[in-house]
Amino acid sequence: MAICNGIRADGGRCQAQAIHDSAYCLSHDPAKAAERKQRASKGGRRGGRGRPVAELRALRDENASIRERLLAGELEPKVAAVAIQSLGVDTRLIDVTLKAKEQEELETRMQELEEALERQEERRAYRG
Repeated sequence: MAICNGIRADGGRCQAQAIHDSAYCLSHDPAKAAERKQRASKGGRRGGRGRPVAELRALRDENASIRERLLAGELEPKVAAVAIQSLGVDTRLIDVTLKAKEQEELETRMQELEEALERQEERRAYRG
């Protein structure tokens, strides 16, 4: 296989193998710009997997603080109850958000697999 004709950000020549029927690798092929953009977007969505854990930890800490203030007599029971209910809503929203992100990721992966299968079938038909 041929070496990519692309130029890296540091000015050097790309050393990756060129993809089939192209002078460029996937990272430099102008025809693959939309695919690269989609992958970059996917990477950005995946980058947030640690945030829900931090958010849940913060909610747990806030819950403990409300409980301590209630037991110390600093909060009225009605106020504490409403605050805890609000934390419950936040927790459920985090759960729903995670499920929606997972579904988006699965849809994207399924689309990528379908496209890869189509390309594979096209190559088989082309080779004939």
